[in-house]
Parts: sequence; structure tokens; C-alpha cells
Amino acid sequence: MPERHRIYLIDDHPLVREGLTNLINQQPNLHVCGESEDGARALRDIAEHEPDVAIVDISLKSGSGLELIKTLKARHPRVAVIALSMHDEKLYAERTIRAGARGYVMKRESTKRIVGAIHQVMAGKLAISEQMMSILAQRFVLGPRESAKSPIEQLSDRELEVFNLLGQGLETRKIAEMLNVSIKTVQAYCVRIKQKLELTTATELLREAVRWNEREAGG
Repeated sequence: MPERHRIYLIDDHPLVREGLTNLINQQPNLHVCGESEDGARALRDIAEHEPDVAIVDISLKSGSGLELIKTLKARHPRVAVIALSMHDEKLYAERTIRAGARGYVMKRESTKRIVGAIHQVMAGKLAISEQMMSILAQRFVLGPRESAKSPIEQLSDRELEVFNLLGQGLETRKIAEMLNVSIKTVQAYCVRIKQKLELTTATELLREAVRWNEREAGG
């Protein structure tokens, strides 16, 4: 029997975890050793089970998937992380790679893509699309200032998370709880987001966040 690599799943949708578990366990050399819907439990489980790969949904209801990836990289550097997301790779793939992920898979891609990504990271490769690899190479050559970025791309990781949560209809207090920061900190992020997106009022910010979130959800 071939050695079975241990995979840990972190996603707050039970049906997504169930589907991934069934798919992964069908592979002769892969096995799901655990799953969780939130980062706190995942960190405890990963310390105990020591998986080879952790698949992390970056849009968790109970916290920040990006921050979780950074924590995993710091605490468990040997665990290869693959980010799973509904968001377009052009906006999030580079952020997750900088955070410590070894791959990025969009949820709307074929389910077989996640299996291929697992095999790629286990072979020591980056599991991102050829298009995204070309974009990253261009930014490496030209530098961040020379490569063109949209206003949304200019947001920091935390600012983008706040913008995303605003678009989901969450109030400032709830966002602060989810990200484990103060309300004043969230308000400061909102001010910087308005400046970068050239918006004037909180109403304009909320409207733009909702529109962006709807576009992202619609693919």
C-alpha cells in the first residue's frame, strides 16, 4: 500500500467538508485526518494530528482565514497550506502565498483541481494557475510600484477583510469581534479604505462593498 498523506480541512460549510472528504479519501495516497469549521479548533487539531496538508477556506465566519494561514506557517512550518476561496485568484492568490500558503484553489473550479493541488504541494511546487504564475512573475520583475493594480488590490490584507465583511452586511461591532480587534480599529480601517477607493461617506463605502461582494459571489 502507498503511503497515505494526511489532509486536514478547515471550512465553515459542512457540505463542502463532506464533499472534499469523500473526494480526497477516494485517492489511494490521500486521507482526511480531521476537519474543523473554525481556526481555534483547527490549530488544536493540527498540533495533535500533524497533517501533511491543511486546506483552508479564507472566508471563515469565525475569523480570518488569512490570519490563520499566517499562524499555521509560524507554528507548523512543515504543514503545506492550500487556500480555498470563492474569490478570484487575481485578488487573493498573491496575498495567501505571502501569508504562507503553497497553493490557491477557487471553489468554482473542478473538484479534481483540489486533488491536483495537493499532489503539487506535496511535490514541493506552488499550486496556482499558469495565469497567476505569470502575473506573479511580472510583479517580481517590475516591482510592486510598476505593476498595475486596481484600487481594491491596493488594500492591505486587513482592509480587504473588513471591506469583504462590510459587503456581507456585518456591522462594525461584529467585524471587530470576528477579527479580534477593537471597534476603533475597524473604524480606522474603514477610513483608510475610503481614502484608497476615493469614497467620501460611510454610505458610499457600504454600497461599494456590497456591490463588490455580489460580483465576487457571482463569479
